Amino acid sequence: MSPTAVNSVPTGTNNWWKEATIYQVYPASFKDSNGDGWGDICGVIEKVPYLHSLGVDVVWVSPCYDSPMHDMGYDVADYEKLLPAFGTVEDLEKLIDACHEHGMKLIMDLVINHTSDQHQWFLESRSSRENEKRDWYFWRPPRYDNQGNRLPPTNYRGYFAGSTWTWDEHTQEYYLHLYSKEQPDLNWDNPATRRAIYDSAIRFWLDRGVDGFRVDTVNKYSKHTDFQDAPITDPKSYIQPAIAKWCNGPHIHEYIGEVFDVMAPYGDIVTIGELANTPDPSRVLKYVGASENQLSMVFHLDIGHIGMGNSLEDKYIFHPWPLTEMKSIVAKWQSFIEGTDGWTTFFLENHDNGRSVSRFASDAPEHRERSAKMLALMMAAMTGTLFIYQGQEIGMVNAPREWPIEEYKDIECLGYYREAEKQVASGVDPTRQARIMNGLRVLARDHSRLPMQWDDSAHGGFTSGQPWMRAHDGYRELNVRKQEDDPTSVLSFYKQVLQLRKEHRELFIHGAFDIVDYENPNAFTFVKSRGTKKALVVLNFTAIPQVFTQKDDAKTMTLLVSNYFQSDEGILQPFEGRIYLA
Repeated sequence: MSPTAVNSVPTGTNNWWKEATIYQVYPASFKDSNGDGWGDICGVIEKVPYLHSLGVDVVWVSPCYDSPMHDMGYDVADYEKLLPAFGTVEDLEKLIDACHEHGMKLIMDLVINHTSDQHQWFLESRSSRENEKRDWYFWRPPRYDNQGNRLPPTNYRGYFAGSTWTWDEHTQEYYLHLYSKEQPDLNWDNPATRRAIYDSAIRFWLDRGVDGFRVDTVNKYSKHTDFQDAPITDPKSYIQPAIAKWCNGPHIHEYIGEVFDVMAPYGDIVTIGELANTPDPSRVLKYVGASENQLSMVFHLDIGHIGMGNSLEDKYIFHPWPLTEMKSIVAKWQSFIEGTDGWTTFFLENHDNGRSVSRFASDAPEHRERSAKMLALMMAAMTGTLFIYQGQEIGMVNAPREWPIEEYKDIECLGYYREAEKQVASGVDPTRQARIMNGLRVLARDHSRLPMQWDDSAHGGFTSGQPWMRAHDGYRELNVRKQEDDPTSVLSFYKQVLQLRKEHRELFIHGAFDIVDYENPNAFTFVKSRGTKKALVVLNFTAIPQVFTQKDDAKTMTLLVSNYFQSDEGILQPFEGRIYLA
């Protein structure tokens, strides 16, 4: 990637990552090079020219470390090795070189809140109460009820359903895991633990040329270690939502500042934190303000939570949502850096959410392509660093609704479904299983993990073998090869708007954001401005033509791009998007 285009922008120094478009690769599902049904690093290398042709600047590779794969690589058994199915460290070094040769950068996932229970650190910690690594994780004795029954140390509910504590028979104590029992949480309060993380998970890869990290669960490293019970909000259950007990803890900024210091000698390394449960912009600025020396930027997960239940236990109970909810979220995180030294991000898809066309627009055959282009146009106009998830650039959609639960692979979604089965069987909630399944059809993480659709050959050209996960039934109609030479395709449209985003970087990447029609339930209209320059962005989020209420403003402007060949001056067609420039 070329150096910064200018020395400064309204947010201060114009670091290389501010104007980057970052493409997320989920390696298990991207491209299989050897026919074993599992995507690999050599497959990513094969597709580097494709990624370069798309116009992206950075390739982000989701976890490919050695792992038992209980949570698709977010349970790391060795930070300094790759899972053999993905390849070798040497393969990853070749991918770094290939990206650099094409003028792109490469970043990796940094998973350091927890490890696998098969990591050598945990095996030692678990071996005895006297082991020198015992305090590298959180171990606590049991408590007992009035009948003498053993209970976990606290009543916390984890992210994957069930308690955050698992009993270890060998040492007669519980260990903490916010996620699955195979993902014990590291104790960041121990300086030796932190030093080992910095050496093994960070310096090891920076020494091999990676350009930065997407930092997993970044605000959970510092926990409230008095481990007081969470308030009872669900009287029917022993375990209770307890997110406040482990998010944004007392030493979190100290620890992330240390991570910054570890990376500083390597130059302008980008760090993108996954920041959950931090709704106050002033608290977010503590993480992303340049003067704070902590993170380059963070993902605000609110947009990914649209349609989800309001609590952890109801996460996969789908709730219809008004367009004003999206508008509020976008406006909040587009605007909060204005006048500060912070930076922001924008994304609509990642490995943890359903596909954006299916969630936010329409994947009906007559609307799918137009919807994908409308969302692409919206993304291109957003302030901050832009993120695209694999397959988004061709308009990939959710798995068919008729797929049964047996086609779903994700540990989280299966945990919720099995929990619902038990609640139905016990009579606690006879409707929960059906409601959870309905939610999974829209929101499940599996939708984004279906194999990449490269062509119309078997399994979408992802593999010559049997894929680890079923390919989408519609791959013959929706694939890269079919779109590459079609100037009207979703893929071609993405290339066009990404180029326009760079050409008008002052407005789109660095511009101030203002909503025009907040109360409109059908259309999303906003203005981007910087100095004397202005853009008007108009998006119809429905399948019904809408009155174009800003047509008088548009008359004094020039139409830059639309997802329709012809636009009616007074009407927005179904899922139509336009950008005007003044």
